[in-house]
Amino acid sequence: MRLSRIIMALTVGLAVVAVPTAAGAAQPQPTPSATTDPPQPPPYPPAAASLTVSRPTIFLGESVVLSGTGFGPNETVDIVVTVAPLAAPAGGQAPARRSDGSTVAMAAVAYQASAPLNFTAYTNAQGSFSKSYTPSVTGLLTFTATGRESGRTASTELRVLHKKQPLPVTGDSIGTPMKLGGGLVGAGVVMLLLTLAWRRRQRLGGAAH
Repeated sequence: MRLSRIIMALTVGLAVVAVPTAAGAAQPQPTPSATTDPPQPPPYPPAAASLTVSRPTIFLGESVVLSGTGFGPNETVDIVVTVAPLAAPAGGQAPARRSDGSTVAMAAVAYQASAPLNFTAYTNAQGSFSKSYTPSVTGLLTFTATGRESGRTASTELRVLHKKQPLPVTGDSIGTPMKLGGGLVGAGVVMLLLTLAWRRRQRLGGAAH
């Protein structure tokens, strides 16, 4: 009798323990979502920087304004200037030739200062800057600007020519007008003498009658 009660109590206890386990097993489990996060849009490409000059060709001693856009806001921009001689033939072009077909050797132009030259500019909140520049060399100048923080870069070119010199006044150019003036003065003197002589003759003739 006592044994049967013990067996029954064990059976009831096992049943009580098994019920929550079976209920938890029967409860549906959430299935993992295929995409837990919404898709991110592709990043926009960085803005392209640009660099321009106010005039493409100037004479030595004149100034230009360098204008840069598309750089980082409020950053320092390093500008490097390299100089190439204008007398050298451009890449890919044939050398100059004389009328007889022989080639003309192109000599390099001597620089007034060594290249490259370096200076800096500072952008505003919109990433733009303006910088006045007065070249001290002649030739084809290439400006390359690079932002220190953004790493953006841009370049432009400028041709700097020698100043136009006035034509020199040579001895021949002075002598020709002087010779012409002297001839006119001489002719005027001759005409004056002839006129005086004619008037004197007329007076003498009138006195004789």
